[in-house]
Amino acid sequence: MDLTADFFSLFELPKSFRISLSELDSRYRDIQAQVHPDRFVSAGDAERRLSMQWATHANEAYQTLKKPLERAKYLLHQAGHDIQAENNTAMPVDFLMEQMEWREAVMDARSGGDHHELEHLHNRLRGDINARYDELADLFDQDDHSAATELVRRLMFLEKLLYEIDDALASLEE
Repeated sequence: MDLTADFFSLFELPKSFRISLSELDSRYRDIQAQVHPDRFVSAGDAERRLSMQWATHANEAYQTLKKPLERAKYLLHQAGHDIQAENNTAMPVDFLMEQMEWREAVMDARSGGDHHELEHLHNRLRGDINARYDELADLFDQDDHSAATELVRRLMFLEKLLYEIDDALASLEE
């Protein structure tokens, strides 16, 4: 195993947005079984340290590849495309207006204690996000990294909004 290998190579997966999560899970468990620090308790310092490095690398790779947004960011980074999330927040006006409408609806449902409406918003947004991930997979298949970068930036907004809806649901359940 090579600590400098990209995350896809580490798990012997194709370098693609579309991956088998069950294969990822299985290969992650296989690697952890080989490198987990508990297996190296009685080993020397160097072996224990290397085991820890491997386990950390495998964990980071697994966490990145199992989440579609993180996997997309990783693929773009590997292709040399910076999504500029920190310093490029420009978005089309229609997308920003849509975001404002969503946030207002969430705020209204939250303040009104409307659990049913929050569930409805969650399901609608989850469907929209899933459709956009399908679109993103197609963009990666076509090697259209510029359009994929733009879509990833939008998905970052949408995933954050989904988190806010889930947070609102959780606060109503308390």
